Amino acid sequence: MGSMAEQDSTHQDARSGRRDFFRLGLARMVRPLAGYIESHVDLTGLRLYLRPPGALPEKQFLQTCYRCGNCVHACPVHAIQPLRGLDENLDGTPNIDPDVAACVACENVECTRACPSGALRLLSDRRKIRMGLAHAERRLCLRTRGEDCVICVEKCPIGNEAIRVGEAGRIEVIASGCVGCGTCQLYCPTRPKSIQVHIA
Repeated sequence: MGSMAEQDSTHQDARSGRRDFFRLGLARMVRPLAGYIESHVDLTGLRLYLRPPGALPEKQFLQTCYRCGNCVHACPVHAIQPLRGLDENLDGTPNIDPDVAACVACENVECTRACPSGALRLLSDRRKIRMGLAHAERRLCLRTRGEDCVICVEKCPIGNEAIRVGEAGRIEVIASGCVGCGTCQLYCPTRPKSIQVHIA
């Protein structure tokens, strides 16, 4: 009969062997699925990032954008930043993170005027911006707890055409008016945010 140390080592080897067996089995199951998705699903057509105003559909946007940074420099509030450290399709493309800085839907939509490639279509009216759509999660909202918070309404650059306090006292996003700028998300005081922009 072996020592306690030898027995412990044997048990550890057995557990390690079982883990490796299941890990290998899982990898064998997942690998074909990943290959199928990669070969059958065009992920470049999916919009995973909040693009500046006037952005073409994602696949066209990625093919058209020069990654020149003109829109980044033109943004009056420095909300537009280039993506870094991603694959070559995404690296350098402009992105807005509303948790850091939101688009303010400036009157002249300066980023669209600065774009030389057409990846950002020229917009003459900021109300035509459609970056995404804000969604209010009522269970997280301070108003649901009886607090008179209206920060998202007050900060919205579009105003009551995009967001308001409804008759029931709840925050209401008006889909036809919301431009998806992310200002409401930026200033929302709850953690997690009770209002967030869903990417278009």
